[in-house]
Parts: sequence; C-alpha cells; structure tokens
Amino acid sequence: MNKNSPRLTIKDIAKLSGVGKSTVSRVINGDIHVKQATRELVEQVILQQQFVPSKSARAMRGYSNKAIGIIVSRLDSTSENQAISAILPLFYQRGFDPIIVESQFDRKKVIEHLNMFAQRQIDGLIIFAFTGLEPDLLSEWQNKAVVIARPFIDYHSICYDDHGAVMQLMGHFHHKLKHTNIAYIGIKEQDHTTGQLRYQAYQDFCQQHQLAPYARLGEMNYHTGYQFASELIKSNRHGFTAIICATDLLALGVNKYLQENNITDITVGSIGQSKLLHFLFPNTISVHLGFNEAGILAAQTLLMLLKKPFKPTQTIVPSTLSIDSI
Repeated sequence: MNKNSPRLTIKDIAKLSGVGKSTVSRVINGDIHVKQATRELVEQVILQQQFVPSKSARAMRGYSNKAIGIIVSRLDSTSENQAISAILPLFYQRGFDPIIVESQFDRKKVIEHLNMFAQRQIDGLIIFAFTGLEPDLLSEWQNKAVVIARPFIDYHSICYDDHGAVMQLMGHFHHKLKHTNIAYIGIKEQDHTTGQLRYQAYQDFCQQHQLAPYARLGEMNYHTGYQFASELIKSNRHGFTAIICATDLLALGVNKYLQENNITDITVGSIGQSKLLHFLFPNTISVHLGFNEAGILAAQTLLMLLKKPFKPTQTIVPSTLSIDSI
C-alpha cells in the first residue's frame, strides 16, 4: 500500500477478499470457526495490502502494548506467507496485534523497523533472517525475539533442514527411481541457506554415491530455471535424466521449458511446497520444508518467551518427501 494512499479499512479488505466485513473481523480476531481456505485468502490480502487492523493502529498510537512485530523479507514470498498464515491466528487468539513490515533483504530497512518497534514498545519480535543480517542487530530484543530461517547464536531460532531436504530428495531419485545422472539448478552460494547449504548437500550426495555432479547456480526466479533448463537440454553431455531445483520458483521455470518443448523423459524435483507449482506441474516431486510448522513453532516459542525468558533454543523443522503434493 502506498504511503500517500488512504488507510484501508476492514470494508476494503472484505471487498478485495470477496467476503463480508464480519468474516474479515472473525479472521482478525482468530475465530477458529472460519474455514481454512477463507482464512488463508483474507490473510493473504492483509499481507499484500500491509493492512494494520484497528486494534494494531491503536497499539501503535500508544493505547495498548499487546503487539508483535513481524519482519518478513518479501511480502510475495510463498514460504513466508505460509508461515505467517500459521502465526497470525495464534497471536490473535492471545490478544496480540501483529504488525507486519518488509525488509526486502535490506539491513538498513531492518534497522528502521526495529527502531520503530522499539519506539512503539512492541512486546516481541519475529524476524525472517537473510544472508547478511547480523545477530548483533537484535541485541536489544534478545529475550523477546524469535528468528526464522537462520540459526542465530544466543537467540531462539527456527530453521529449515536445507541440507537434509536435498539429501532426502537425491536419495529418492537415486535409490528409488534409479536415476544416476542428476543435474542441479540452484541459487548462488552467497545465500547461505537456500544457496550454499542446498548446493553442498547435492555435492555431498554425489560424492558419497560416486555420481558425476552437474550444477548451475543463479538467481532465485523462474527465469533462471527456464534459462538453465534450456542450456542443460541443449548440451546434455552427461545424459542426465533428472533435474533437482533448489526452490519451487526455479522448478516452475524448468517445468515450463520442458512442457513447451514436449520433453517428458526428465524427472523434476524441488525443495518447497508451492500449491501453484503442483497444480500446474503435478508430476514434480517435492520435499516440503515445513513452513507452516515453522510458523507455529515461532509463535509458540515467542508466546512462552514473553511469559518467562528461558535459554535460547535452536529448532530444526524436519523435511517431508511429498510425491503427490496436490
């Protein structure tokens, strides 16, 4: 939502969601009787519009202290939206108003958001960490913050099993499906989790099972997947029969290229749980990282932490192989 545009109301959110005002109010207040699909739809619109419910607005003006700051990296992130969808109801049910802001992978924006949260005396913080974000930025929040996606020493962290997810997918491709030539399309290693850890897992598996590695690393978007798939198919010097993608966005690009060129003898695997990917390309084999589970754990951990501080913990959410993800 543009800073200069009028503040949205519940009525606006209802219109954008295609539901009634009462339904939006019930979602905001954590009514457990709202259908899951409807709840997810309304929460998605709230995220996209950066809507702050009226109680949160009052909290930001100083009339209430029961508010939680949430810093996402991107509002259009499928994985983070799934985690947020699990987080919001838990806070609403406990009377906390989540205030969601976006970092855009920018350290300076994180500092600005943290300063704003401190000025408004926000009770607690959940932040989706990214490569380049240092733990010391959160020093003032140490006893009231939970970090998602990266392990921060001395902080409560909820992490995904990036290495294990790729090893699990590679194991299924090699042992179960009998693929011996598996290409990998991933993210540049400057990204520690999605890039480095997942690529390292691919290399480790290839070394352990004496497979010839063939990998391409680039940006995290479907254009990269499409381009690299084209290059792999045109060269295919190694005669690979499968492509594993580090993310669903890459897998979308790969599948689109294969579909356009009527290539049906290459199996595609992906790390993620995008409903769109598996609606368009249901044959994609995926490992789910547990985004919803991470959101629930993060919210539960922060709620316990706000009651009584305890020794920082690092939790790794187990990954799950999902052959039929629809």
